[in-house]
Amino acid sequence: MKLVQDTEKFDDYQIALIKEITQAVAVKLVEAGLHGELMENTTANIAFSIASILDDTTGIESNGDEVHPYLTFRSAESNLIHCGENAYTYEFLTQVLKEMFES
Repeated sequence: MKLVQDTEKFDDYQIALIKEITQAVAVKLVEAGLHGELMENTTANIAFSIASILDDTTGIESNGDEVHPYLTFRSAESNLIHCGENAYTYEFLTQVLKEMFES
């Protein structure tokens, strides 16, 4: 696999990823009996927590080592698409939540 920097594609992929995560969280909360504003706020809180982990803004440790995630996406050509820095999925989350809950 080849590491390829493509910020435009990476942004598209980040949006798709955080949208899929957020929708999955919302579905599971509804299945658990949450509805309305409580479900929406809980979905947002969980999604922002996940984005924080993906974006390396949450401290993670394993056996005394600091762990720093570096998000990449595998393309159809077996390339690993990245943006040259940490992910920034949180930047897209507000719009994703707006689309989900204000439509």
